[in-house]
Amino acid sequence: MGLACAMLAPQPVAAAIRSDHQLLAIYARARAADSLGAAERAALDYSLALASAPGNQMFASRALSQAVLAGDLPLAVKAARVLETGTVVAPDVRFVLLVEAVRGGDWRRANVQIASIERDEVFSFMAPVMRAWAAFGARSGDPLRPLSTALSDPLALSYIAEHRPLLLLAMGREKDGLEALDKLIETNNGRAYRVQLAAAARLARGSDRQRTLDLLKGDAEPLVDARQRLQQGRPLAGGIDTAPEGLAEFLLAMAIDLRRQDVTALALSFARLSTFLAPEDAEGWLVVGSLLAAQNQKGAALAALDHIGRSDPLADAAADARIRLLSASGDSALALKQAEKAARDKAAGESDWIRLGDLYDELGRHQEAADAYTHARSARRDGSTTPEWTLWLLRGGSLLRAGNWRDAKASLEAAYKLAPDQPVVLNYLGYAQLERRENMIEAEKLIRTANRLDPDSPQITDSLGWARYLQGDLAKAIELLEAAVRSEPTDPAINEHLGDAYFSAGRRYEARYAWSAALVSAERKDAERLRTKLEVGLAPELAAP
Repeated sequence: MGLACAMLAPQPVAAAIRSDHQLLAIYARARAADSLGAAERAALDYSLALASAPGNQMFASRALSQAVLAGDLPLAVKAARVLETGTVVAPDVRFVLLVEAVRGGDWRRANVQIASIERDEVFSFMAPVMRAWAAFGARSGDPLRPLSTALSDPLALSYIAEHRPLLLLAMGREKDGLEALDKLIETNNGRAYRVQLAAAARLARGSDRQRTLDLLKGDAEPLVDARQRLQQGRPLAGGIDTAPEGLAEFLLAMAIDLRRQDVTALALSFARLSTFLAPEDAEGWLVVGSLLAAQNQKGAALAALDHIGRSDPLADAAADARIRLLSASGDSALALKQAEKAARDKAAGESDWIRLGDLYDELGRHQEAADAYTHARSARRDGSTTPEWTLWLLRGGSLLRAGNWRDAKASLEAAYKLAPDQPVVLNYLGYAQLERRENMIEAEKLIRTANRLDPDSPQITDSLGWARYLQGDLAKAIELLEAAVRSEPTDPAINEHLGDAYFSAGRRYEARYAWSAALVSAERKDAERLRTKLEVGLAPELAAP
């Protein structure tokens, strides 16, 4: 057995650790588990070490970070209390103790922690919103008053604008809350949809379904999904009624924003704290799962996703995340088994079949993928969130990859008939015909229409340039292909097309430069063709598809 495995093997827990040597061995085992991504094992050993050296700040610091990672709130609190006695108290200590106070309804202690967080310049902008929810939880004073204390802080104001309508609604001031929400939506705040969903979940408990639908206006996918659920008579999740739920929403929003900035470790801490306050909120578990996956914590990520039940509005998103995680970590067999089981369930819907089709495609089983997309069309229900043309397009793409051009073309034409103004459909059908050098004039017409509808797409610009090249218009082809490369400089197909056009125009040096750029990220099936062109130049049998 290797040293690391031996250190991670279950050990008997003695009533007390009798020597410094034993204590250091436990600490070393915890560090080994930490480095290998065994979060729960590391938390257990840090807990044992901390119990045997209760005042040890180093042990406590390690225990705190590992406890948050593992979702072990009792250990996190225990470590935070040790660290609170230190000379310098880090903000993560304060946040853990704040969560503990809020969970226990101790608003006096909660406000003590908020005051300490406010003194830290990094997180001081969070204090007004946290104080507002604490006031609401304590039923003490006007919860809106703390929101007026940060009028000169743009960062604080952006979060205050989101939480004002949530607080007003939670306070029962529905009219004022909806007016505040309308103002938020008018500012085109990218996070406004989260507040819309929470407000709609509250309104949906009443009888005015149309007013709830009106509140869910917008094109963001979560809003579209919520409208569909409401029209199907299914429940909405995410209503915020309590101070812990309001604070959980704030911490989760912080986690999402930090994830966008690639501050993954801190984002995970905030997301975990959010789940401690609102363990029934599926979105919190989704975010925790994705952040754990980003840190290669596969087991912990799957455990987080297991908190989301099959009847939850986010069940499909959780299933997608679970299967992506299994596939990305090399466990394709289990991913496929779970996807097939979900699709064959009597309650399966189109999303289950789409997920299975996507996985078949990733595994190179393209005909089975096409069959799954066919099943997805059969499983469509009223209010489906996926347009039917999308399913025809997916089926056509899989059949193309399976080498079945006849049926693929029929599927792509079916998608075109349903969605003649969708650039992706026009370009796909047009380019598929260019690849086979058939019906090229009509194919170019399709691509030109796609380009007019979406002039900024480098893929469509590339298709149009390639159409010009195949019809002998080298000058226009190079102009278009160069524009496509400027927009998407690492795309291997675009670079190869440009290389072929350069070579045909006598610009041999530039052609080889473009082919070399294509080779950097080309798939294996294309790489050999590119290497041959780099050696001998362009020949008819070496032309790009």
